[in-house]
Amino acid sequence: MSTAGTIDRPLTHDPKKQATMKAPASEPSRSATPDFFTTGVTGSRQNRTREMQLIPEALARAHMHERLREADEHRPAARLIAARRMQRRAERASLRARRALAMAVMQ
Repeated sequence: MSTAGTIDRPLTHDPKKQATMKAPASEPSRSATPDFFTTGVTGSRQNRTREMQLIPEALARAHMHERLREADEHRPAARLIAARRMQRRAERASLRARRALAMAVMQ
């Protein structure tokens, strides 16, 4: 059974073996509209399919780049928060030590 291929499922993936895009039969052979489709059909088809196949990869790369940039922005803020937390902890330990020393001296 020989069924014609569709755009989504072509008979072959080789651009050289695919049917060329021709002007519709309703237009006269020498119409006023230039024929844009027949020049470089193979190259444009091949580039288009290659570009379309690479779109998800490019999107993933851009998404990953954005996440890395956000992580780089949050890193200094996280360090500052940790430093303040450690400073408060050290101040509390210092106060406890001072109180313990005062209690020891008083007795």
